[in-house]
Amino acid sequence: MTFGCQMNVADADWLTQALVSRGWAAVSEGEAQVFVVTTCSVREKPEQKVYSLLGRLKSHVDRNPDVFVAVGGCVAQQVGEGFWERFPFVRLVFGTDGMAMVPQTLERLAIHPDQRISLLDFLDHYPERELTQDGAVGAQAFVNIMQGCDNFCAYCIVPYTRGRQKSRASDAVLTECGSLVRRGTRELTLLGQNVNSYGQDRHGDGTSFAALLQRVASIPGLLRLKFTTSHPKDIAPEVVEAFGQVPNLCPQLHLPVQAGSDAVLKAMGRKYTRAHYLDIVRSLRAACPHIALTTDIIVGFPGETAQDFEETLSLVKQVRFLSSFSFKYSDRPGVRAEKMGLKVPEEEKSRRLAILQDLQNCITAEELARTVGTEAEVLVEGRSKMQDSDVHCWKGRDEAGRIVNFPAQGDDLTGKMARVRILAAKKHSLLGEIRGDVW
Repeated sequence: MTFGCQMNVADADWLTQALVSRGWAAVSEGEAQVFVVTTCSVREKPEQKVYSLLGRLKSHVDRNPDVFVAVGGCVAQQVGEGFWERFPFVRLVFGTDGMAMVPQTLERLAIHPDQRISLLDFLDHYPERELTQDGAVGAQAFVNIMQGCDNFCAYCIVPYTRGRQKSRASDAVLTECGSLVRRGTRELTLLGQNVNSYGQDRHGDGTSFAALLQRVASIPGLLRLKFTTSHPKDIAPEVVEAFGQVPNLCPQLHLPVQAGSDAVLKAMGRKYTRAHYLDIVRSLRAACPHIALTTDIIVGFPGETAQDFEETLSLVKQVRFLSSFSFKYSDRPGVRAEKMGLKVPEEEKSRRLAILQDLQNCITAEELARTVGTEAEVLVEGRSKMQDSDVHCWKGRDEAGRIVNFPAQGDDLTGKMARVRILAAKKHSLLGEIRGDVW
């Protein structure tokens, strides 16, 4: 049961594969002996969802005392063994550096019902995990290339819950990526808290992020390559140029701006200015004119004035992001912003968020409408929620990450590539018709 970022999704996917390779089976909630909950504490709401879920899982323990829960991820690192007092059926708490030891620890707990274990220590190196070389893989896969963060932005709890930055050895990344592609993965996404700074910490092996991109992109059979998340202060010219030079690097970049005001960016500790961010955008579009940009934005940061917020709106209008993830600022324990004064009232944060999201929805609709009449190669992710009575409808994404729904005859198309002509644009997705064969 997974909350939060793509790194949590990748961790949960790896853990599932590792447990299955050891003889465990993924089952429905009603059949489970062990529940593994991967948590997020970047904002307060996901953290509260974890407590709500654990309260619900207690009913399974009440029916079967052999059932227990393992809690991992950022909330586990933050709360630690405190879970044991509130939820006695939680018998394992583990942080991200402890993930590598979770499979054997769960086996131990399954045969020793009186034990509780915590795996919360931060390590001074990237803890490599056992790699499964067989078994089914999806057409899309995530690969962690680093762990932790050294930026300490004023609002962010990540350095405290995931530790300092540790780059993974480039050969280990290549080995995992190569194994996935050989087993059928067609699209890889490289993950890190700040992928642009890969290799810049003392754990790096001399390989820059730009060089790693080139090596992964060269793996035979890899159709698509993506990466996230990027910090604007560290994006190298070689990475920008790669969008125009590497054929299978998707023309899509998530580049969190967080605010459009220099005063707010400085208070956040982001280490770039509005002008610098806009220069990066211009460089990206010079290298790849059709690149689709997405972003993260926080509204109501302490001290954000009405004028600061207007500057954020004007930046959104200027850049025209395909989409954005926007949130109201919320205090996180122990970060610098928690102690800042001039907190924006909750009702004003809500008002600003609504204005920003309305603006983004209009821009998204306009940008999607521009694609009508074009053709796109779509990697099918599965059945669409939009079903026709006469023919199956499928959902996938084009190379820029836009959702495309289209009808098609035939068996399961999941994991296949299809050429689709775009016929219409909806609020957040596209409708199309298939053109030719799938492969």
